[in-house]
Amino acid sequence: MNNNKNFESAELSCKQQAIITVVYDAVQACEGDTVALLGLLRQLEQLHREIRDGVFQESLPVNRRQLYSLLKDIESEGGWPYIERMRLQAFLANLPQEAAEENSHEVLESDRSYG
Repeated sequence: MNNNKNFESAELSCKQQAIITVVYDAVQACEGDTVALLGLLRQLEQLHREIRDGVFQESLPVNRRQLYSLLKDIESEGGWPYIERMRLQAFLANLPQEAAEENSHEVLESDRSYG
C-alpha cells in the first residue's frame, strides 16, 4: 500500500514539473510582449481561482485531525498559495522616466479639462 502512495506521489510530481515546464515555455514565447504576458498572468490567476473554489474546497478536512494535518503542512511547506497582483505604484515605478512624465502631464491636462 505504501508503494502505491509513493508511486502516486512521484507521478503527481512529474505532472507538476511538466506544468512548470509548459508555463516557463509560454513565458519565453511571450517575452517582450506585455499584452501576451498579461494574458498569461490572467489565465494563471483564473486557473488558481477555479482550483481553489472547486476541487480544493471540496477536499477540505472534515475532522480536527485532518485539519491539524493540513495546517501543519501549510506551515511547514511555505504557507498559503496566493497570486499577488502588482500594485499600481510598483507598475508605474517600472515605467521609463519619459513615459511616467508623459502620463503625469496627461493626467494633469485631463484634470484641468474637468475643473
